[in-house]
Amino acid sequence: MRYLPKSIVCLREGYNWQTFLRDLIAGVTVGVIALPLAMAFGIASIPMDVASEVGLSPPAMGLYTAVVAGFLISALGGSRVQIGGPTGAFIVIVYGIAAKHGYSGLATATLMAGVIIILMGAFRFGAMIKFIPYPVTTGFTSGIAVIIATSQIKDFFGLSMESVPAEFFEKLRAFFAHATTWSPATLAVGAGSLTLLIVLRRLAPRLPGAIIAVIAASVVVYLFKVPVETIGSRFGGIPRSLPVPHLPPISLEMVRNLIPEATTIAMLGSIESLLSAVVADGMSGGRHKADCELVAQGVANISVVIFGGIPATGAIARTTANVKSGAKTPVAGMIHALTLLAIMAALAPLASAIPLAALAAILMIVAWNMSEIGHFRYILRAPKSDALVLLTTFGLTVFTDLTIAVGVGMVLASMLFMKRMADVSNVSAISSELAEGDDDIGEMKDSIAVERRDLPDGVEVFEINGPFFFGVADRLKDTLQGLERPPKVFILRMRRVPAIDATGLHALEEFYLKCHRQGTTMLLSGVHAQPLFAFGKVGFDLVVGIDNMFGNIDDALNRAREIVGVPVRPKPHFATPEVARESESDSG
Repeated sequence: MRYLPKSIVCLREGYNWQTFLRDLIAGVTVGVIALPLAMAFGIASIPMDVASEVGLSPPAMGLYTAVVAGFLISALGGSRVQIGGPTGAFIVIVYGIAAKHGYSGLATATLMAGVIIILMGAFRFGAMIKFIPYPVTTGFTSGIAVIIATSQIKDFFGLSMESVPAEFFEKLRAFFAHATTWSPATLAVGAGSLTLLIVLRRLAPRLPGAIIAVIAASVVVYLFKVPVETIGSRFGGIPRSLPVPHLPPISLEMVRNLIPEATTIAMLGSIESLLSAVVADGMSGGRHKADCELVAQGVANISVVIFGGIPATGAIARTTANVKSGAKTPVAGMIHALTLLAIMAALAPLASAIPLAALAAILMIVAWNMSEIGHFRYILRAPKSDALVLLTTFGLTVFTDLTIAVGVGMVLASMLFMKRMADVSNVSAISSELAEGDDDIGEMKDSIAVERRDLPDGVEVFEINGPFFFGVADRLKDTLQGLERPPKVFILRMRRVPAIDATGLHALEEFYLKCHRQGTTMLLSGVHAQPLFAFGKVGFDLVVGIDNMFGNIDDALNRAREIVGVPVRPKPHFATPEVARESESDSG
């Protein structure tokens, strides 16, 4: 059931004529909305010379992706109302790969990414995507928004330049060098389309602003013979059907070289699709299958390559429009894809009259929506470490490469997380806690607190608080050095250690050997299930000795009394099993 598509689930639940009508209306509506977006994303993602290599045009490649991926993601996916297709998030990485390696390189990276996404779904990585820090996702989406907006300056102002450099500063330098070549007519069409989009968004948000702006701009340009570039004048129009399926040439060397880019496409596609599915759940009240959705995304990305498309993922804006239009099942998403195919077949000549300046205005609105300025400002007011991750990811996305940005952002966020965990984890001496003041009142009420027991001479009790991993291991190594003289018995309480890693195990073993050399017996108290299992895996339980590991502090203290030669004592009447108690409180 984990991988059973929602389309089949919905049909099994019962699919009636009323539901089909709702899906039909929603699917046709989203199909019309997706038309200009798909062409705009194709134009922004693929250089003209790269598309010419395979005998296609950039707007057609965007449409092919919307049709093929849109149909498969809805048919095989784990969301009821998700709409798939080309998105703004991919523009930067796709343009960079295509410009450097050609379409065969982009196709190779997309195929590899599809396989990676399928494996992520097969190995149940769907739930892992939520662990990507929010400052990282905000940083790279805001950076992508800046790049998308700047890349539209040429078509928005009508600059006379053959191509736009991929590198950010080179791009700005080229724009300034050709600033005097701007076209008043093109700027008027672009500014008018942008104004119309903003007005419709404020006054009539339910109307399909993109398609209205495109139609209005096309009509004005046609009636008044405005001298601006259109899809037809630059690309020669769009085809009326899908191309013959075929695979571009793929080499083993290219596969090796494109592993980082393929991984970035896979990660970006997974994040975008699952975020879109979460948004859809919130609007529709459903619940998506994350792993099933990943498998569908992988299959779709493999399939688009066969039809000359570009990478695809879940599209939040189109998914939102789908829900608002009344969609109930994945049938709406499949109808959306078929609607696009029908429009291509019937209205391809009319689509050739769309001004490029109008599509540039649409992409500027897309960039504004992606920028998340409010969230960006919010994180800047958050702890400095989060702001550092945000600014680092944003800066690297804009000024270097998205692959580097995501990798560095994840590493930096992980390091800061580990530092925070190390800050809250510590190794403390129980005897010193009594002198710390009023904060110990709560500990004195604890039925398993050492402060409510009598410690015999020659016995020291220390406690580890928090996960015991490599960020805290050094603190244990310095513990014995801080004592004036080695005790006869050293009790290490681990009731608040939910987990331990290999470095923590190594530090614990080194600590045991150091105690042994100094004639100190080390006892362990309150070991939880995960650390105890880890002990058994590496044989540390045999090193310490089963007789020196105890489930509660009272048994450990009695063992210490035996070692130092004082009478043992019965457990206090208020004593409780500390490991069981801690586990119950954790689960609750």
